[in-house]
Amino acid sequence: MRLQDMKWPEVQALSGDVPIVAPIAAVEQHGRHLPVFTDSMLLGEVCRRAQEAMGDKVVWAPLLWLGNSHHHMDFPGTVSAEPRVYLDLLAGLVENFLAHGFRRIVFLNGHGGNIVPSSQAVFEARQRHRDRSDLLLLSATYWSVGPQPPDLGPGFVQDHMEHACEWETSMILRLAPDLVGPISHLEEVSGADGFAPAAHGWTTKDRSAEGYIGSPSHATAEKGERLFQRFSSDVVAFLEKVVGWDGRTWAGGRS
Repeated sequence: MRLQDMKWPEVQALSGDVPIVAPIAAVEQHGRHLPVFTDSMLLGEVCRRAQEAMGDKVVWAPLLWLGNSHHHMDFPGTVSAEPRVYLDLLAGLVENFLAHGFRRIVFLNGHGGNIVPSSQAVFEARQRHRDRSDLLLLSATYWSVGPQPPDLGPGFVQDHMEHACEWETSMILRLAPDLVGPISHLEEVSGADGFAPAAHGWTTKDRSAEGYIGSPSHATAEKGERLFQRFSSDVVAFLEKVVGWDGRTWAGGRS
């Protein structure tokens, strides 16, 4: 079910146990070879496939394309909410959904810069509503919601998501190949951080003059299809757990 297709009495008639999923992504530079809408396009396709599999078990909110992308602002085309404004925006969405009776709220994320604020948003919401025991407030990122590293089969150079990398470039090649610029000349840009596991403040230009991180030259449309299949399957399995939550316990399980 898509929230944007529903009339308000239809929303009112839903059980509060029906999860609502809010996809959150970004508009930001993705090197010289990928469009600025990459994150939103990829998350949209993962959601489309998951929606087909889930049927009426879940309500899907419209994709929120504005994200927390200040680290990309040195590159033209990036559109970003101020980090604290973005946190307040997500907090407001949680309160909107709660006001309309939803009790199982999921931010499904498609941009690395949204991971911290979306996690913080659901944590803070739980503190605001600590007197309730019937809420399930979650933030999940589509490429890490399943087993890590994901089983993608042979041929991949990368084993995790980077930026405008082998994975993202492969998925755009599968989804919209006409939007992909030349990649054969692109050398690997390592995402390794010598200060890990410490949290390291950074801008994209600290790490990459061209705006990409990873190995985009190894991308293929065939790899992109495998990635879409893996990630959409992982999202469906995750959402089935949300649907099956018993409404009470921390660990979940069916009632």
